[in-house]
Amino acid sequence: MAKNYIFTSESVTEGHPDKVSDHISDAILDEFLRHDPDSRVAVETLVTTDFVTVAGEVTSKGKFDIEKVVRDTIAEIGYDNPALKFDIIEARKPTSVALNGPDGLLPKVQDLTLKIGKKYGIPAYLLADTTWGTCDLNSNGAKVLNAEILFNIGHTNSMETFEKNVIMIDAFDDISFDRVVEKCTKLLLGKTISLITDSQHLNQIESIKNVLEENGVNVKIGKGSGQLNDGQVFGCEFYPATEMIDDVDANVFLGQSNFHAAGVALATNKPTYILDPYFNEIREITDFAKKLQKKATLEIYKSVDAETFGVIVGLKEGQISKLTALKFKKELESAGKTVHLIALTDITNERLRNLKDIDAFIQVACPRISTDNRFDKPVLSTPQAVALMKLLRKENIENYFQIKHWL
Repeated sequence: MAKNYIFTSESVTEGHPDKVSDHISDAILDEFLRHDPDSRVAVETLVTTDFVTVAGEVTSKGKFDIEKVVRDTIAEIGYDNPALKFDIIEARKPTSVALNGPDGLLPKVQDLTLKIGKKYGIPAYLLADTTWGTCDLNSNGAKVLNAEILFNIGHTNSMETFEKNVIMIDAFDDISFDRVVEKCTKLLLGKTISLITDSQHLNQIESIKNVLEENGVNVKIGKGSGQLNDGQVFGCEFYPATEMIDDVDANVFLGQSNFHAAGVALATNKPTYILDPYFNEIREITDFAKKLQKKATLEIYKSVDAETFGVIVGLKEGQISKLTALKFKKELESAGKTVHLIALTDITNERLRNLKDIDAFIQVACPRISTDNRFDKPVLSTPQAVALMKLLRKENIENYFQIKHWL
């Protein structure tokens, strides 16, 4: 054997387009063979920025979501990996940062905060107050701490940044819907449904749509608007569901949240089902939503004879609806009512008990504060307050919740 020889090789990183293409093609081959060992697969993959083309010929009994395999493979390589968003720390070189997320993710965010602090050698603060959504990111808390970047983890919306220094990072739940979807196909067979979900399961909505359609269910996914992606709803925003009202028989919500699903039922006045993968059950939320509406309507009628109102503006960054509050103040005063303007960060029964000589409240911070909590006195949300103004003018208030946005 020669003592001297020349060795050549192609030196590319895992993220090189050639390697990405190879990874995707191999992953598709592996998945076909997993479903059908006798599969014959000839697949080529082409990639460019934000675009993947898969082509070829396949003979196989295997059926699966090829798009999901592609997306998962890209994520494993590192592209579209939420952790990459922390690279902005290298670019901006902040003196400190803050992280937060919903309560269910807080232990993981706590671990991540510790790692970020050690990796970048800067103070990293965990904002441990509740954060209910994009209206409640606690960016003010980050400013008080002089944290120059706030990473909010788990509140998916259509924008990667929210305010200049708030970075939104998705946190999807990878729980399988296979069993519960299989259960629901008989119930939904032949029906046309609007498929919606919350932030945690948005990454699975297309694959579940495909499975339902393969089993005889006609599925529509409404277009997103504002902060919402296609098929996504918040507790107070329902654009993808409301645009489908005239085209569907029912709504189907993917997840476990009665909170979101009941809002969809109220906003659309359609039968609404929850596909809950955690308890492997299908439950109809329509009756529960009707009870919420009955309670809300009763509070409106209780407020008609109130003489003194407290109109509350929320102090959280996405809940400062001063113009709406002033509009209600003007209308109430025109009807001969006395109005106190009040500002609160957290609107609770305990806080309101400290206020004297007020018969009823209107809060313009978050509609779900009114519908989902108990108070000693009426506390009306914006839709309820609009209905109250109509009652004071002797107008009909039917279907007051059937709007796209409750603020």
